[in-house]
Amino acid sequence: MLSNKRIDVRLSILPEHFERLFVKISGNTILITGGTSGIGLGLALRFHTAGNKVIVAGRRKELLDRITTDHPGIEAVVLDVGDSASILGASEVIAARYPELNVLINNAGIMHWEDVRDSAGLQIAEDTITTNLLGSIRMVYAFLPHLLKKGDAAILNVTSALAFVPFPATPTYSATKAALHPRSGSRVCRIGPRTRAGAGGARTDKLTQWVKQDASNWGPR
Repeated sequence: MLSNKRIDVRLSILPEHFERLFVKISGNTILITGGTSGIGLGLALRFHTAGNKVIVAGRRKELLDRITTDHPGIEAVVLDVGDSASILGASEVIAARYPELNVLINNAGIMHWEDVRDSAGLQIAEDTITTNLLGSIRMVYAFLPHLLKKGDAAILNVTSALAFVPFPATPTYSATKAALHPRSGSRVCRIGPRTRAGAGGARTDKLTQWVKQDASNWGPR
């Protein structure tokens, strides 16, 4: 069985803060991208326990099948946020299958070591932007027409403390998370009062471990 025991999810994405910031705690239909592991799976289990209909989205069908088997009531859909065609196709399927969908949580993201002195770092940077930033933007454009029809809709973007204090080993990752903050804030003004958008941060044991391991190498080499 998949477990979220080592997941530490914080800030505005916790269910107990959900009602105060956006919509009701229970009775929502929530789509979570990157929901097969880590923060995404942790959110899925927490929101499911709180009485919400949860749909997890991810690239790997075998993991999605395992989650729906281990956690009856949670549903799944194959979706790759790095592929615009996959997003559009999934948006049509989800809108038809789950007409009550009222919450989108953009959680999917990648985080890889990136050495700007190595030419291979360029591909890492481009892939990170495509998944972390363009993925979120494309998801909003694809799902917003449906969400605007709901009276209590919300869009949440999972970001990171690295948006404010960049991690030297992951410069583009940090930049993509920073970009989500002003974009989320501008959506609140542009979308209007019925559909809210916002950003929440999260900390994981994996990131904490990486910081400890790499701290001695942050200086010039």
